[in-house]
Amino acid sequence: MSTDNASAPAASAPTLLGLPELPAPVYPAEVRARLDPDARELIDRYPDSRSALLPLLHLVQAEEGFVSRTGIRYCAEQLGLTTAEVTAVATFYTMYRRRPAGEYHVGVCTNTLCAVMGGDQIFAELQQHLGIGNNETTADGSVSLEHIECNAACDYAPVVMVNWEFFDNQTPESAKQLVDELRAGGQDVRPTRGARLCGFKDTARILAGFPDERPGAVDESGAGGAPTMAGLRLARGEALPGTGAGTRIVAPRHADEPPSDAAPAPTDEEGTAQ
Repeated sequence: MSTDNASAPAASAPTLLGLPELPAPVYPAEVRARLDPDARELIDRYPDSRSALLPLLHLVQAEEGFVSRTGIRYCAEQLGLTTAEVTAVATFYTMYRRRPAGEYHVGVCTNTLCAVMGGDQIFAELQQHLGIGNNETTADGSVSLEHIECNAACDYAPVVMVNWEFFDNQTPESAKQLVDELRAGGQDVRPTRGARLCGFKDTARILAGFPDERPGAVDESGAGGAPTMAGLRLARGEALPGTGAGTRIVAPRHADEPPSDAAPAPTDEEGTAQ
């Protein structure tokens, strides 16, 4: 009997339904030494340890740029959960990447309002411009691209986000210029509102619940602008810019209701107001 292949490594077993091979490898000792104190700090913030799962997933994403099988195993071991329980959460929330993200993760809103305002076209042209598809990363690792169901910024549609910071009122041309500047290093790229950009891994660490230690970054946090406040102004009966002084578009709530002590309107025998 031939033994030519006796020392060859065994072929990997086929995966079932596309699920990853198990068990996942563990983090090296030097990575554990870095992660363990942060993980303990996060877990200690909650009376029930499993409540720390979401920030822990952001923590492992800050380590690798995505949530790997190893990251899922790490979270499960820290919280006394099964890897199936952790996987169910990691695959439910779209902010957890299952593939490595670029230094700058670009999300284009393609939900209804942004789509009709041009979001679909922006996403299509960015794919062609970058030469990548949805949830893919450029070969240089600088930019990844994803279509987002909603960026919760309909008042500034169409909206693009970079590492979850807002770039409002985009066009295909401005979006392509944006990714070109990101690929060139992104040093001078500033969001329309909100803090200046940092790398995807650094963003994930902030989302895990650790402070943004960049000087002045916290003070740069964004706030609602005029489009965001327009609905509130209308509800108050205020005039919007450009509508003319004193023009009341919507009456303030309860302003046109009769006083509570006013006599009721007379009714006929069937109770219908006359």
